[in-house]
Amino acid sequence: MNSTAETKIRAYKEAVNKKLDEYLKIQYPEEIWESMRYSVLAGGKRIRPVLTLETCNVLSGSYEKALPAACAIEMLHCQSLIHDDLPCMDNDDYRRGKLTNHKVFGESTAVLAGDALLSFAPQMIIQHTVCDDSVKLKILEEFLINAGAEKLIAGQVVDIASEGKQISKETLDFIHKNKTGALFKLSLRIGAILGGADEKILTALTEFAEKLGLAFQISDDILDETATIETLGKTPHKDKAAGKVTYLSFYGMEEAKKRLAFLCESACDILEEHGIKSEVLKEIALSINERVR
Repeated sequence: MNSTAETKIRAYKEAVNKKLDEYLKIQYPEEIWESMRYSVLAGGKRIRPVLTLETCNVLSGSYEKALPAACAIEMLHCQSLIHDDLPCMDNDDYRRGKLTNHKVFGESTAVLAGDALLSFAPQMIIQHTVCDDSVKLKILEEFLINAGAEKLIAGQVVDIASEGKQISKETLDFIHKNKTGALFKLSLRIGAILGGADEKILTALTEFAEKLGLAFQISDDILDETATIETLGKTPHKDKAAGKVTYLSFYGMEEAKKRLAFLCESACDILEEHGIKSEVLKEIALSINERVR
């Protein structure tokens, strides 16, 4: 990875981790806050909040105003992982190399921790984002739509309903676009809105996000087949065991890798075409392709 980009990404991650720790103070009843903190502060690449911060920084020259929203997006992401790992869903024992939330705190607390993060995250946007009320309302709308039944949850529902069935490519695209892609789009769009993007740049970054989200899901599908629990941080081969249709099911390993490389290159081309000068965004796109090598 480009050393300048790597340094900036590390600084963004440190800023996000510090704020997340600050926001999630232990209160009564302690168990729910401990459960929330356990998953949110468990590490992870923080790709989504980094995307938000870098987009805002590139467009406006600073990232600080986007920190509350970036943390809210990471809370939303962690909420989706807590619920995704539950026995009634993907039933996984490990996440980010640690026992999943329900394995440590029990299923009922894990469900409630996910619910709590989903409601707590937008409060951070409302209480801590310094911007005009019209902008704050816009980013809240983006957050709530992408977190809800039209996007993230829609993708999760269709994903679960599709287990053990032969589904169309269109259905698979719907799952990927919403279950994975919605959070990438949310991350880029909120960063762009807070950075003062005009409609042309907002549209370009939305297209970039769509390619990035699909690329990330394809790389996940590949890694589920090829990685170990040590490198993946969660149980591998889960998709095949659950009877899930993946990108590999339709296209095979080699074609999936070609499609992944094409998407990452196309994402970088969008940045170039619209004069969006960000080594961080470019390196994140390229690193998604590198994950499977």
